Amino acid sequence: MAEVSLEQFQKKLESGTGVSAALLLGTDTFLRDRLRAVLVEKFVPEAARAWAVSRHSAKDVSVDDVLQNAQSLPMLAPRQVVFVEEADAWERLGEEAREALVEALEKYFDDPAPFTILVFEAAQLDQRMKFAKLLGERALVVKLTLGEESGAPFVMQMAQEMGAVLDAECAEELLDLVNNDLARARTELEKLATYAGKRAITAEDLDALVISSKRYDVWQLADILALRKRDRAMVFLDNLLRNGEQPPALVGAMAWMYRKLLEAQELPAHSPGWQASRQLNMRGNAAEQAIRQSRKIPRKQLLDGLEALGEADSRLKKGKIDQRAVMEFLVARLTA
Repeated sequence: MAEVSLEQFQKKLESGTGVSAALLLGTDTFLRDRLRAVLVEKFVPEAARAWAVSRHSAKDVSVDDVLQNAQSLPMLAPRQVVFVEEADAWERLGEEAREALVEALEKYFDDPAPFTILVFEAAQLDQRMKFAKLLGERALVVKLTLGEESGAPFVMQMAQEMGAVLDAECAEELLDLVNNDLARARTELEKLATYAGKRAITAEDLDALVISSKRYDVWQLADILALRKRDRAMVFLDNLLRNGEQPPALVGAMAWMYRKLLEAQELPAHSPGWQASRQLNMRGNAAEQAIRQSRKIPRKQLLDGLEALGEADSRLKKGKIDQRAVMEFLVARLTA
């Protein structure tokens, strides 16, 4: 099968086209829970969900147990959904066990149970391994990221479910503040809904309550990197990590910053805030800041930085690696 977007996956389910296996890949808990709900609502009647929806963790069960479940007829329902959480745990088995696992799955995929939707979930998988390649070929792969899709409709739906009201512009701004993290957007919405009461949530409410995410923290880092002040950059990094920021997310935020700085270099130096905001798709004050900082850093330094960030991202995704060491090496390279 192929990798599909969130929208394509939902349309495929709605069309009734057969889906025997799926892989939900990523860490966004909101999108994962949403797709879980879509699958269950589509294939299992509400009265039968206690029997026809099962959850396993790959940390605790073998592939044989999962496949036995998948091949057993569901009770009181025409179809069942079998979820396998933390499927990446199977990658850490010994070589012989991994070979046996892949062989068992291949046999199942050759003749899948027609009454079962088998759903694997993983934060990430090593695409060099047979397990990941097999799922990529035989399951419908859905990455739990927004990609090019706007997350505003999701945010507005969350708000509606909470009895709150906000318009599309505020929804986009909230997503911008939380770095497109829908799970965090839900948390912030709960605070905003309480604060706003029965009135609509406004941009002023966002400014008052929502702490800007790491994407804006890294603007402070831009000045440090522009001046190549390695010691200060290391201290800044240490503070972010001590405050619980995750290295992969930091790298993503820094890469976003570098791309925005490159885009800002293409704009006239004295572009008004509203124009820069529209062209960079950023809030006005952040857009003005991006233009100012883009003049301090040579274009080649930004391009080299993007390359270094891409390499750091690849290292972090390999797992079983000292993430702090990767980040410190990255900062050293960016300030070299």
